[in-house]
Amino acid sequence: MTSRTVTLLDVARAAGVSKSTVSDALQGSGRVAEATRERVRAVAEELGYRPNSAARRLRRSSTGAIGLHLPQTATRLDYYMNLAFGAVARAQEEGLDVVLLAPAGVAGGAGGRVASRVDGLLVIDPEVGDSAVPGLLDAGVPVVTGERYLGHAAAPSGAVICDNAASLTALLDHVTERGARHPAVLAPAGTSAWATALRTTAASWGQEHGVAVELRTVPFAATPQEAEETTLALLRTDPAVDAVICAPDGAAPGVLRAAATAGRTVGTISVRTAGGATSGHTAGSTTSGRTGEAGTHPRTPLLVASCVDGTATRSAEPPVTAVDLRPAAYGRACAELLCDILAGRTAPDTVRRHAWAMETRASTTPPC
Repeated sequence: MTSRTVTLLDVARAAGVSKSTVSDALQGSGRVAEATRERVRAVAEELGYRPNSAARRLRRSSTGAIGLHLPQTATRLDYYMNLAFGAVARAQEEGLDVVLLAPAGVAGGAGGRVASRVDGLLVIDPEVGDSAVPGLLDAGVPVVTGERYLGHAAAPSGAVICDNAASLTALLDHVTERGARHPAVLAPAGTSAWATALRTTAASWGQEHGVAVELRTVPFAATPQEAEETTLALLRTDPAVDAVICAPDGAAPGVLRAAATAGRTVGTISVRTAGGATSGHTAGSTTSGRTGEAGTHPRTPLLVASCVDGTATRSAEPPVTAVDLRPAAYGRACAELLCDILAGRTAPDTVRRHAWAMETRASTTPPC
């Protein structure tokens, strides 16, 4: 090989160690055994590896900045803006600036040029179809991903992950506990770990519980209008659907509008019994004597929930039950792991988990 073609990943494969171990060995940092360090250096010399300017700057810790790469749809979503603010706040505590990487500036294998300006990289929700990601992962600086990368590329130095299968499972369990018998999921398209986990979980949960979960794929950053159109078509085709879980950030109000158009009451309806007591009339029940827009099925109430909490779900009417992914805390956790790796406080190849919480609101609960 020539020096122009040899990368850290090439050295790692030849030496039988991880890319981060090679980086630490060549930089004289990290927790690397001396024998391993010498072997890596020997392999690097044999292959003709030459560190680039980014690696040299990293050894001197001269840039004082980390890079942040977000999905191309991030500018439209509150989730990613809150995540970015959290990352910036944590980096500033470490004395580091955050450089937001424009998608056009890192496409086509420009990772090396990007790495020359930063000490490390945060790559959030990496998509297999994002041409910039492989180059960023092999840029020669420590990289922390927010969620795992499912494609074939150099392994990151660390990752912060959520249990996205568990969060959708919690929502499906919740709506069935509230009486839903025929739930639907508007799952995101795309090849990120989050989107893939939601589509897979919707199918596996249905099989496990013997419930037919209607799965509809919508854009990763579906607008409320796109969610409305998909939901309305779903309710017209299958009026037995009694719960809709919408994945994309900010799209749930479109589901509410579709429910109103179809004449479906959202949430649990209070029914007064003969004795004066109030009982819950859930989405699994029917309202006798009424027909829906399709004219073939009683207008059952509809439970609505979202896989991402935010301003749109909290301010909707009614407010929508949602999974709070705590994006600011998530961004902070990603930046903290990268800072720990850069400072040698944490070994590379570290994976940390980020907790979520379900916020139950009027779109799935009986009135007080």
